[in-house]
Amino acid sequence: MALRETEVDHLNHAALDRALAWLEREHPQARPSVLLLSPHRHNVRFIARRLPHARLTILTRRQWDLNQPAASRLGRFDWAIASNVLHYSHEPQRWVDHVLAVAGVLVIQDLVDRRRAEAAPHLAADGDAMRYAHSARGVVSRFAGAFDLARLRPPPAYFEAFDGALNALHSADDPPRHFAATTIAQCWEAAERIGFPVIVKPIAGAGSADTYRCDGADDLRDVLPRLGHVREVSVEEFVDGEEFTFDTVTIDGAIAYWNVAWYRPRPLVARTNEWISPQVVALRDVGAPELAGGVKMGFDVIRALGFGSGFTHMEWYRKHDGEVVFGEIGARPPGAHQVDQMNYACDFDVYREWARAVTTGRFDVAVERKYNVATIYKRAQGQGRIQSIDGLEETYRRYGDAIVWNALLPLGAPRRNWKNTLVSDGFLMLRHPDLQTTLAMADDVGFRLRMYAG
Repeated sequence: MALRETEVDHLNHAALDRALAWLEREHPQARPSVLLLSPHRHNVRFIARRLPHARLTILTRRQWDLNQPAASRLGRFDWAIASNVLHYSHEPQRWVDHVLAVAGVLVIQDLVDRRRAEAAPHLAADGDAMRYAHSARGVVSRFAGAFDLARLRPPPAYFEAFDGALNALHSADDPPRHFAATTIAQCWEAAERIGFPVIVKPIAGAGSADTYRCDGADDLRDVLPRLGHVREVSVEEFVDGEEFTFDTVTIDGAIAYWNVAWYRPRPLVARTNEWISPQVVALRDVGAPELAGGVKMGFDVIRALGFGSGFTHMEWYRKHDGEVVFGEIGARPPGAHQVDQMNYACDFDVYREWARAVTTGRFDVAVERKYNVATIYKRAQGQGRIQSIDGLEETYRRYGDAIVWNALLPLGAPRRNWKNTLVSDGFLMLRHPDLQTTLAMADDVGFRLRMYAG
């Protein structure tokens, strides 16, 4: 059985619940023994709650990468639930070597990456979209055969929904032109077809890690050696404009709550300039005319994908001429404490309502957008441990009533690698009903507050 998903390592719990119900119905056991292959921690918690009487065994990616534990130590299992399967689908025997003792049903989490699921129809001219859609079927068949599970057959309705979403999204707003590449030659070919400037980024990536802008052939020639550790990249058209989010809590396809956040500056700029103090601003007035195109596109994308219940995080661009361009979407909440921003913007517990939406199909809060909320992420100057923080007292004197969270690293803490985390060396979060006042405070904090490491 294959389950559709839109970002690595985070399965839609409503879909997982349906899969577990199917397993219980088709293969009932009073106390099933379940092997979890490389699961995400959130899915482990969900499965443990959903199957309180099951005996769970977890085999992590690290363990099977090290060829441990041996199959003889694993024992027998009624069910196996696997994630990240598409990343290793070319090596099914590698999995089989570790789970030879599985005697039951293999549930495959079919990971569909954000660049080839949400935007795949736009590759249809080259046949890539259909090849990728068919690859999901191929993975299911290869694993079914490898594990000798004759009864494993994905429900046809799943693939109908998958292909239907691809076709529906074709009518939604176009994303940037882009091509997947696994070789240097393919990267050059994609850049030539698109034209410079281009963005080169991992298909299975997070944030702006390993993401580069190439304005010409010399830039691309310089960047490619840095990506030797990346299995597959997306080479895509560079979109010059401001970048926003469209985040939702959705119930059976209906959006119960949405949030729009503004990246200042756009992440690509923030990730390539260490001196910048990046900001993310959750906007109070999500009905502002300048946001209307992006919000409409967000609703259209959710509908086109046929998304059910859960959290989504979409990123989009507004070009200088007002055109809006789709970026990417994941079936997960945003990171870097942006959900906490939503809590402070509306003064309700978004986590609680997200859980209620998934488990009961209800959203019991009347949303009142009270504040703009800005998070200012700080990067210390120097290397080593945090030695001093200048300007913090003055910041509190000026804006103490507006500050809702101080998460700056304490003195003596080791400095973080700013290229690996947007949170960097901590942040201040503040709020105000007026947007311009919020932005002015955030800019002043970014300039005035300095952290030093040594």
